[in-house]
Amino acid sequence: MDRTMAAIIGGLAAGVVTTALMQAGRRSGILGKTLDRDAVDWIDRTTGSRAVIGDTGTSVVEFVNHLAASAAFGAAYEGLRQATPRMDPLSRGVLYGTALYAVNIGMVAPILGITEGEVEAGPRKAAERWGAHAVQGAVTAVLAETLSGGARND
Repeated sequence: MDRTMAAIIGGLAAGVVTTALMQAGRRSGILGKTLDRDAVDWIDRTTGSRAVIGDTGTSVVEFVNHLAASAAFGAAYEGLRQATPRMDPLSRGVLYGTALYAVNIGMVAPILGITEGEVEAGPRKAAERWGAHAVQGAVTAVLAETLSGGARND
């Protein structure tokens, strides 16, 4: 399979995995309020969606948005793979997830008002958010490498 397509599929799968992990972590009490809930609250504050489609509908909108972003960012993984050909996929994936965290959560989300910023969030919440992104990156990388089976993009 083409490496870019494999990375997109890996990103989609990673989006499902991280959403499931956040929900399981929240329900078990291991995690606090997770990023997906922050995003649902932001969508509602921005659009008034809960009054129209409820919390479940707003959660579905957030999930679809997360999957779309996961696929788009998955495509970007291929650029990192090309830049780091000697790095093993798992390490590259954690690096990729850390970069996603730094850009999305460290910069974009606070500017948009989705999160309060990592300093204000505190070390536990920041570590949970980074961990979710590290898992996202690792799953994206491992699946992209597995699905591509050594294919080249020409």
